[in-house]
Amino acid sequence: MISFEGLILTAGVPIYQQIVLYVKRGMAAGTIVDGDELPSRRVLSALLGVNPNTIQKACRILEEEGLLCSHAGAKSYASVSPRQMEQIRRQLLQADARTLVEAMKQMGVTREEAVTLITDLWKGEEEV
Repeated sequence: MISFEGLILTAGVPIYQQIVLYVKRGMAAGTIVDGDELPSRRVLSALLGVNPNTIQKACRILEEEGLLCSHAGAKSYASVSPRQMEQIRRQLLQADARTLVEAMKQMGVTREEAVTLITDLWKGEEEV
């Protein structure tokens, strides 16, 4: 069963988009794999404290992207191949990296400074 306990909803981004991104990040990380069952839309709506239509919209988007399989009256489940997982991972990483690079450029950070900063942070994570 896909757990949504780690989903922290934030202001400024539509909730359905946050749900879609949460599922995609889970797939990219391997914590959501092919065949994992999604809570019912009613249960998920209650769990997250959001309108059932919001859950429906998020599920519809995931279905249209081929990442969620649903049948009337039956459970919904993740439908993701290793190739799709890698594509999602690459897309998410590129989007996050693009945002970071744009922010650094706005602050006047040079490429060399950016690489040094990332390298230092990476090394710091390994030492912890």
